[in-house]
Amino acid sequence: MLNMFTCVHLPYQKLVRRSLIVLSSALVLVQFNVSAAPSEAETQFIDEVLECASYYQISSETIAGMNAPQMKPVGEKLKISSVQALSLAQKYQTKDLVEARFAKVEEQQRASLPKNNNLGQLMGKYKDRCKTLLAEPQKRLDYWIMATM
Repeated sequence: MLNMFTCVHLPYQKLVRRSLIVLSSALVLVQFNVSAAPSEAETQFIDEVLECASYYQISSETIAGMNAPQMKPVGEKLKISSVQALSLAQKYQTKDLVEARFAKVEEQQRASLPKNNNLGQLMGKYKDRCKTLLAEPQKRLDYWIMATM
């Protein structure tokens, strides 16, 4: 039976086979390790998601620090929303990059708070927007896809 190695001298058959196996393995590794950078639309979307994650995190921590037992369920719900937003961002970007960008956004939002940590300004900007974004993330991503065409 003829195969691709029939015309190759016997001593080179093993070398050719090994080379093909190594080359095939390398191509498979490259294919699985390369992840495309997010598009401009995804980058804008990720930024919004991280703003929401930060808003939820800061709000949760502030409420937890109020020592108001009746607010504990609200703080816990906000913490869950922060985790959901971070998980959503990681669908479009690596965990390390999400964490780094999240830290910067959180720092900026904390710096914008008044000295008494009143959440009014953050709530006014993010409460409804973030609720909608987490409820229908694809709709917001679709917006960014259209806006960046």
